[in-house]
Amino acid sequence: MESVFDPYTAKALLEWQVELGATDAIADMPVDRYALADKAPKAKAAPVAQAAQPIAARDPVAVAKAAANSAGSLAELRAAMEAFDLCELKKGARQLVFADGTPDARVMIIGEAPGRDEDREGKPFVGRAGQLLDRMLDAIGLNRASSVYITNVLPWRPPQNRDPKPDEIGMMVPFLERHVALAQPDVLVLMGNISCQAVLGKRGITRLRGKWDQAMTLPVMPMFHPAYLLRQPQMKRQAWADLLELNAKLEGQ
Repeated sequence: MESVFDPYTAKALLEWQVELGATDAIADMPVDRYALADKAPKAKAAPVAQAAQPIAARDPVAVAKAAANSAGSLAELRAAMEAFDLCELKKGARQLVFADGTPDARVMIIGEAPGRDEDREGKPFVGRAGQLLDRMLDAIGLNRASSVYITNVLPWRPPQNRDPKPDEIGMMVPFLERHVALAQPDVLVLMGNISCQAVLGKRGITRLRGKWDQAMTLPVMPMFHPAYLLRQPQMKRQAWADLLELNAKLEGQ
């Protein structure tokens, strides 16, 4: 059907209608807008933001505490540590080094961090340092098979065997505290500065060694690390005195 208006007139009329606010086109049949509203698809609710945050925004210590406290056994603690992804050391290590020895032993030894041999074998205190430790323990009638439980502050090897950084120590302390709580030893032996820093908040192993302290509701004996004794064999006399002190403590309990 042809329009009765020429193009110029039709355009002028359309502009006039727009100025009046008539912006909807008129169809041949009336449209029930109320009925259309009932049939219109409902808008989807905006997705709820997920609780998970980017790694950079998560507090490693808080995450570690929650994971550690949820572990009801040593096996669950190991699984929680293996799943912990906020420590950069994990990316460069071959495997997690959890523990060795007897879990219900009276003596729990806490070392610093795995070295090359520990990283390769998945056990703490192996290689030359581990062999020296075994001889030291044997001298006072202790051994991994029946009377000693061993772990480290950090379960992953730092690159080039460097000292762990304070933030790396801090995020792993909750796991260490839970480890001690689950193992329930009578005595803690801290070998090296890093262990003393993590458990006692102190450094200076030459000053601290051989003197009983208290942490995690347990008596604590700081001692030289076997790796240090391999480099400084003249210090073995002091290490022997510390072993005798440990043995006297065990016999007195």
